[in-house]
Amino acid sequence: MDTQAMHIANGIISGPVSAAFIVIAVAGLAVCVTKAKTDLDDRLAPMAGLVAAFIFAVQMLNFQVLPGVSGHLLGGTLAVILVGPWVGALCVATVLIVQCLLFADGGLTAIGLNITNMALIGTAAAYLLVAALLRILPRNVGGLGATAFIASIVGVVVASMGFVLEYALGGTTELSLGAIAGTMAGVHVLIGIGEGLIAATTVMTVARVRPDLVYALRHFRAASTQAVTA
Repeated sequence: MDTQAMHIANGIISGPVSAAFIVIAVAGLAVCVTKAKTDLDDRLAPMAGLVAAFIFAVQMLNFQVLPGVSGHLLGGTLAVILVGPWVGALCVATVLIVQCLLFADGGLTAIGLNITNMALIGTAAAYLLVAALLRILPRNVGGLGATAFIASIVGVVVASMGFVLEYALGGTTELSLGAIAGTMAGVHVLIGIGEGLIAATTVMTVARVRPDLVYALRHFRAASTQAVTA
């Protein structure tokens, strides 16, 4: 199976299923564009560019996890904490499109699969967990770091399970679904731990210097204040 981390190559998933997920990806990104318009401001727009550049850089660093299996970081949790779920998903999707078109990293026919898994499913799972954890953990630098670490692991593994679902719908190789699910889960737990350490370190550093630039802190503190006022 010629894959690079969760970048799916051409031919791994059947044509009809790949086409269906292109439609899903386009629809999901259209929603993100609409929602992102309300979030973007003078602080968030420059941060979104920096986040996209950072994700592009870390995703280019591929490493061997198991014999014949390589992986890379995703950056979805980092994105949703710093710029929110809508803009974060667009950052990840932009990186995936550039990688596909300019570096042939991920098949062109599989672009909908890759965007659905990493930009939509991965960031959605990460943000839901961030939202839950920041209602339990302290909304300070330490709590933010712990949130980033935990959400990174879960987000990466959930995103990898998107591929398992897609393979179940239209896989073209003879590998068993159970073997693929086990391999993807095990490998991406390791990737998630590495991503969690990087994401936690990065968001904690930004939060110490410029907490006003961290979307998660601004958003959930505002929500908490509104709840108290109500």
